[in-house]
Amino acid sequence: MPNPVTHFEVVGKDAGALQRFYGEAFGWEMQDVMNGSYYMAHPGTGINGGVGADPESSGGRVTFYVEVEDPAATLEKISGLGGKTVQEPFDVPDGPTIALFSDPEGHLIGLVKAA
Repeated sequence: MPNPVTHFEVVGKDAGALQRFYGEAFGWEMQDVMNGSYYMAHPGTGINGGVGADPESSGGRVTFYVEVEDPAATLEKISGLGGKTVQEPFDVPDGPTIALFSDPEGHLIGLVKAA
Protein backbone atom coordinates (compact mmCIF):
# COMPACT_ATOMS: atom_id res chain seq x y z
CA MET A 1 0.00 0.00 0.00
CA PRO A 2 1.43 3.46 -0.86
CA ASN A 3 2.34 5.86 1.91
CA PRO A 4 0.29 9.09 1.79
CA VAL A 5 1.49 12.64 2.41
CA THR A 6 -0.28 13.67 5.63
CA HIS A 7 1.18 17.02 6.72
CA PHE A 8 3.17 19.99 5.44
CA GLU A 9 5.29 22.66 7.14
CA VAL A 10 6.41 26.09 6.05
CA VAL A 11 9.23 27.30 8.31
CA GLY A 12 10.98 30.66 8.25
CA LYS A 13 12.32 33.40 10.48
CA ASP A 14 8.96 34.92 11.56
CA ALA A 15 6.13 32.48 12.27
CA GLY A 16 3.66 35.28 13.00
CA ALA A 17 4.24 36.96 9.66
CA LEU A 18 4.04 33.64 7.81
CA GLN A 19 0.79 32.61 9.51
CA ARG A 20 -0.76 35.98 8.65
CA PHE A 21 0.41 35.68 5.04
CA TYR A 22 -0.91 32.14 4.47
CA GLY A 23 -4.06 32.75 6.50
CA GLU A 24 -4.96 35.85 4.50
CA ALA A 25 -3.73 34.61 1.12
CA PHE A 26 -5.68 31.35 1.21
CA GLY A 27 -8.29 31.80 3.94
CA TRP A 28 -6.72 29.12 6.15
CA GLU A 29 -7.71 28.96 9.81
CA MET A 30 -4.52 29.24 11.87
CA GLN A 31 -4.22 27.92 15.43
CA ASP A 32 -1.34 29.04 17.66
CA VAL A 33 -0.03 25.88 19.35
CA MET A 34 3.41 27.01 20.58
CA ASN A 35 3.16 30.56 21.94
CA GLY A 36 3.64 32.27 18.59
CA SER A 37 6.43 30.05 17.28
CA TYR A 38 4.25 27.43 15.55
CA TYR A 39 0.74 27.52 14.10
CA MET A 40 -1.39 24.65 12.83
CA ALA A 41 -2.84 25.47 9.41
CA HIS A 42 -6.34 24.16 8.71
CA PRO A 43 -7.13 24.71 5.01
CA GLY A 44 -10.62 23.20 5.35
CA THR A 45 -10.06 20.41 2.82
CA GLY A 46 -7.00 18.35 2.00
CA ILE A 47 -4.17 17.86 4.46
CA ASN A 48 -3.45 20.11 7.41
CA GLY A 49 -0.09 21.69 7.94
CA GLY A 50 2.01 23.91 10.10
CA VAL A 51 3.70 27.29 9.90
CA GLY A 52 6.62 27.84 12.24
CA ALA A 53 9.72 29.78 13.12
CA ASP A 54 13.36 28.82 12.86
CA PRO A 55 15.23 32.09 13.48
CA GLU A 56 18.49 30.47 12.41
CA SER A 57 17.10 29.37 9.06
CA SER A 58 18.99 30.99 6.21
CA GLY A 59 16.05 31.04 3.83
CA GLY A 60 13.26 28.97 5.25
CA ARG A 61 12.04 25.61 4.09
CA VAL A 62 8.96 23.68 3.07
CA THR A 63 8.73 20.10 4.30
CA PHE A 64 6.11 17.45 3.68
CA TYR A 65 5.50 14.42 5.90
CA VAL A 66 4.85 10.89 4.67
CA GLU A 67 2.88 8.42 6.81
CA VAL A 68 4.72 5.14 7.46
CA GLU A 69 4.19 2.15 9.76
CA ASP A 70 7.70 2.20 11.27
CA PRO A 71 9.76 5.41 11.03
CA ALA A 72 12.97 3.73 12.28
CA ALA A 73 12.75 0.93 9.70
CA THR A 74 11.95 3.46 6.99
CA LEU A 75 15.03 5.51 7.93
CA GLU A 76 17.16 2.36 7.55
CA LYS A 77 15.70 1.76 4.08
CA ILE A 78 16.27 5.41 3.15
CA SER A 79 19.89 5.20 4.31
CA GLY A 80 20.43 2.24 1.98
CA LEU A 81 19.04 4.32 -0.89
CA GLY A 82 21.43 7.24 -0.31
CA GLY A 83 19.37 9.37 2.09
CA LYS A 84 20.56 10.59 5.50
CA THR A 85 18.82 10.62 8.86
CA VAL A 86 18.42 14.18 10.15
CA GLN A 87 16.28 13.42 13.24
CA GLU A 88 15.74 9.98 14.74
CA PRO A 89 12.10 9.14 15.58
CA PHE A 90 10.70 11.08 18.54
CA ASP A 91 7.29 11.61 20.08
CA VAL A 92 5.76 15.07 19.65
CA PRO A 93 4.05 16.06 22.95
CA ASP A 94 0.35 15.17 22.58
CA GLY A 95 1.06 14.21 18.97
CA PRO A 96 2.51 11.55 16.70
CA THR A 97 5.97 10.01 16.39
CA ILE A 98 7.94 11.79 13.68
CA ALA A 99 11.42 11.62 12.11
CA LEU A 100 13.28 13.62 9.47
CA PHE A 101 15.65 12.66 6.68
CA SER A 102 17.34 14.31 3.72
CA ASP A 103 17.12 12.77 0.28
CA PRO A 104 20.25 12.30 -1.88
CA GLU A 105 19.97 15.93 -3.08
CA GLY A 106 19.52 17.37 0.42
CA HIS A 107 15.75 17.99 0.54
CA LEU A 108 14.32 17.69 4.07
CA ILE A 109 11.41 15.23 4.28
CA GLY A 110 9.44 14.10 7.33
CA LEU A 111 8.05 10.75 8.37
CA VAL A 112 5.04 10.35 10.65
CA LYS A 113 4.04 7.06 12.28
CA ALA A 114 0.68 5.76 11.11
CA ALA A 115 -1.97 6.01 13.82
